[in-house]
Amino acid sequence: MFVTPAYAQTGAAPSGMDFISSFIPIILLIVIFWFLIFRPQQKRMKAHQAMLASVKRGDTIVTNGGVVGKVTKAVEGEDLEVEIAQGVKIKVVRTMIADVRTKTEPVNDNK
Repeated sequence: MFVTPAYAQTGAAPSGMDFISSFIPIILLIVIFWFLIFRPQQKRMKAHQAMLASVKRGDTIVTNGGVVGKVTKAVEGEDLEVEIAQGVKIKVVRTMIADVRTKTEPVNDNK
């Protein structure tokens, strides 16, 4: 009645093509995840790093905690001095900036 051979009874191992074709869906899923999830996340991270590197004095920023302020002192390194109200200045770690709202032209203090 059944004409196909039973591999478990004959002891024959599956061929190499069966083994490779069983991994094709897994490889396809990895490629899809790479293009839909990991690659855009890396692009956003690079754009955020470039934004953090370009913060300068006079920019209005938003921190991860939601504090909005104007950068009064920006030096190369970690800390920024941000004025959040008239005469109220705080130090903010550069990596905790969520967004730069307005970019201004650099102020020339040499005049």
